[in-house]
Amino acid sequence: MVQKAKILLVDDRPENLLALEAILSALDQHLVRASSGEEALKALLTEDFAVILLDVQMPGMDGFETAAHIKRRERTRDIPIIFLTAINHGPHHTFRGYAAGAVDYISKPFDPWVLRAKVSVFVELYMKNLQLREQAGLLRLQLEGAQKGNGDGAAQTGLLAELSARLAAAEEQAEALSKQLSGANAESAVVATAAHLERKLTGLRKAIDALEPGSRLDAE
Repeated sequence: MVQKAKILLVDDRPENLLALEAILSALDQHLVRASSGEEALKALLTEDFAVILLDVQMPGMDGFETAAHIKRRERTRDIPIIFLTAINHGPHHTFRGYAAGAVDYISKPFDPWVLRAKVSVFVELYMKNLQLREQAGLLRLQLEGAQKGNGDGAAQTGLLAELSARLAAAEEQAEALSKQLSGANAESAVVATAAHLERKLTGLRKAIDALEPGSRLDAE
């Protein structure tokens, strides 16, 4: 079963949430509704999200305050936030959105194709990071087995080969994503996130190569 990313949609107006769901349904991911900042923060206590679409103008806790709470929590501080607003008070208002931790700031009415494309990039990055964590977990098992010295050598070699193959697939996908971003005039925050993912993959590849039979580390 293919794992789906969760996207949090935060807006106090049901018709806006319905419109967002219609736009993003083509991504075939799990869309989660929240009708207030408080409801969004409650969902973020137990669920992991690839990206948050957050309305600025909401009664009670507005989007800026909600984003500030999200960025203060260690569990949620790295989740990308896209602000959606029906008003535009100029550069100062936009700057406040970025200062609150948003990676993008989109004024309504927005182009559905543009919004869907932006969200899809963050979903891809999220899935790549999940894949990377899986590879890191397998590598940890390999390292622990090597350090204990009591594992089956054939089994360890098979695990290492499987890990290397999975990592190769992740590297290929990350490279394709980076090329896509470089040619799409993407926001600097998105490009930086993709570059960080590539650095993680490079570090993991070096660690795997060091465990390969005949490597310098293996010889020592």
